[in-house]
Amino acid sequence: MKILREFAAAVQFTTRIPVPAYRYEPELVLSGAKFYPLVGALVAAGAIAVDRLLRSHLPATLTALAVVIYLVLITGGFHEDGLADAADAFGGWTRERKLEIMHDSRIGSFGTLAIVLSLVARWGLLSAMPVAQVPWYLLAAHVLCRWTTLPLGTFMNSARSDGLGARLAHKIPLSATAVGSLLAFAIAGWGLRLQAVVPIVSVSVVTLLSGLYYRSQIGGVTGDCFGATNQLAEITVYLCGVWR
Repeated sequence: MKILREFAAAVQFTTRIPVPAYRYEPELVLSGAKFYPLVGALVAAGAIAVDRLLRSHLPATLTALAVVIYLVLITGGFHEDGLADAADAFGGWTRERKLEIMHDSRIGSFGTLAIVLSLVARWGLLSAMPVAQVPWYLLAAHVLCRWTTLPLGTFMNSARSDGLGARLAHKIPLSATAVGSLLAFAIAGWGLRLQAVVPIVSVSVVTLLSGLYYRSQIGGVTGDCFGATNQLAEITVYLCGVWR
């Protein structure tokens, strides 16, 4: 069935989860984008399992550390790499120089700081979150942070003619974004009930502002921009979970 092949392509494209029953079909990445929130739910299920298995045996800080390590491993640091490259690039320079820096696989001092701060922020926020809330905010965070790719990929132009951004930017069908949005908001709402309103609105604002910033700086998005917004959205949801 095509729908299963699309879901498999979404899993293979955004995670390191093996899907041996299906070969990777890059041409299905765009139509399968509607399943990105479901992939986030799948990733979150593993994080929740790690949290539940360790919570009764370890302090909250060590449990949160294990969850963050799992999240990095399950995606191969895909989004952290994007955040690092974006942080290095947006430190000044001309548009051409920013794009050149993002194309460079090496990580500079700003990129290193961005990764460290992202890891510390996620670890600290998960450690501080009320125990009963952790599973639901993990679910909401990973559904919504993957949702951010949909509006950016539908409404933003690509800042360059090659690379990951060019494969997604202004190419994700509006129908996929509509379906993916319904899935993302429904899953977040199921987990958090009325509390989901604040994370949904907050992530939407982060997505809008980051998209406008990318457009002002480089005229569109790159693959690194998608990763950076993903990371900011995840942290934003966790922050909603500890805000008093």
